[in-house]
Amino acid sequence: MAGILVAVFWAILVSFLAVVLVRLAQVLRAATRLVADVTEHAVPLLGEASETVRSAQTQLSRVDAIASDVQEVTSNASALSSTVASAFGGPLVKVAAFGYGVRRAIGRKGAPQGQRRTVIRSRAVPPARKGGRGDRRGRG
Repeated sequence: MAGILVAVFWAILVSFLAVVLVRLAQVLRAATRLVADVTEHAVPLLGEASETVRSAQTQLSRVDAIASDVQEVTSNASALSSTVASAFGGPLVKVAAFGYGVRRAIGRKGAPQGQRRTVIRSRAVPPARKGGRGDRRGRG
């Protein structure tokens, strides 16, 4: 009786292990298929990525050349601006100052001495100091 019991127990154990091994074999086959599919899709993607990186590097070298050209144009424009400012700036300021002086002189010449007044436009008049001049001389 004990032998039959042990034989049945071993038969159940072997059946259970056989089922587990069959399932494990199925999982390993599925994993192998999955790795093969990933490899099949990853290799072309890596090739495309490599090609994209090379294309981006080419474009960056072109952008670098354009940036250096823009920098050269900017420095040329700055030099031209300073040349124009030094050549025409001084004489134009002198002409403008002369014109302003002539206008002021004509404006003062036409107004009588007693009626001339100074008008302050768009400037705030500062407030008077406390105590005025009396504080400096010792008077309260």
